[in-house]
Order: sequence, then C-alpha cells, then structure tokens
Amino acid sequence: MTGRTHDLAAFTAMTIVFTTIPTPYISLATALVAFGVNMVGGLAPDIDQPSAKLYSNIRGGKILSTIIDPLLGSHRLLSHSIVGLVLFGFLAKLLLDVSASVLLVDMSIVWWAFMIGFASHLVVDTFTKEGVPWLFPIPIRFGIPPLRFLRLSTGGFVEKSLVFPGLLLVNAYLFFTHYSKFLEFFRSFG
Repeated sequence: MTGRTHDLAAFTAMTIVFTTIPTPYISLATALVAFGVNMVGGLAPDIDQPSAKLYSNIRGGKILSTIIDPLLGSHRLLSHSIVGLVLFGFLAKLLLDVSASVLLVDMSIVWWAFMIGFASHLVVDTFTKEGVPWLFPIPIRFGIPPLRFLRLSTGGFVEKSLVFPGLLLVNAYLFFTHYSKFLEFFRSFG
C-alpha cells in the first residue's frame, strides 16, 4: 500500500478504537501528539525501505535510511512481523519514556496511538500481493485472500479507487454514528 493509504488506515484504526472503548480524559496536547505519533506508527514498518515516505518527512532522512536499511534486511522482513511489532513497541516505549520529561502528555496514550498505527500497517499490507511475514524469521508470507493473484497491487487501481475511498467512508460512518462522542471529546478542550 502507498504511504497515503497507510496514513488513512492508521487514522481509521485509531478512530475505530476511539469509538469502541471508553475514552479517558485526554488533554489537547496529548490528543495532538497521539495523532502525530499514530501517523508515524502507520509509516514506521516501512523504515526497512530506503525510499519510504517516512524518510522524506524528517531532516536527514536520506542519511538515516542508508544506516537503518542494512540493519533490517530487505523490505517486509523484520519490521513487518510480530517480532518487529514487539521490538518497535519496546523501542517506542523507551523513546517516549525519555521524552516524557520534555513533553507533558500522557505517554501511555501516545504509545498506544503508535502501536495502533503500526499494527494497522501490517494488517493493510496483508492484503497486498507481497503479503506479510507475520511469523518472521519463519520465511512464510501471509496474505488475504490466500490466493496471491486475488490480492491488491500496491498503488494499483483497486487501492486508489476502492480501498482509499472505502477507508474515507468508514471514517465518515464512524463520525456520523458516534457524533455525540466526538462532540463531547472536542468540547472537553474548550
């Protein structure tokens, strides 16, 4: 999937979680940081690809990509697995703990936002022709549907004309059906 689809999938996953579980009080700062970190989480598994959108969004990204790429192997290996999910979750937790003295936000909510974005990336990539090696280092790639020729091509017609608009519709539906919860959430900042 393209970076833009991963961004929207991460946002959609966070919206689904927001609408299905009781939401604790969240400060505006926490909400904004969680939103941004969710977008980073949605792109983070592609850190193993030197041309990833994530690198173009940060200063010195090209240099960073040449350092990180050899450490993670080729695209869709470690960072696209359960082991990668746990590893990146651990590293994100460490980074957030270090930045907790500077950013005065609820870091547990921010961490969950990252993890939701990261997991959404893996789930969405499971629908592509390449599949995802969920059980890395076991060299089996899982895909939905099981027949590879029925899966989506990254950046293809189906992604652009059905998946992306479909995710937009899911968000619109969630905002419409849970309007009062969103309204209450936004009013809490006022």
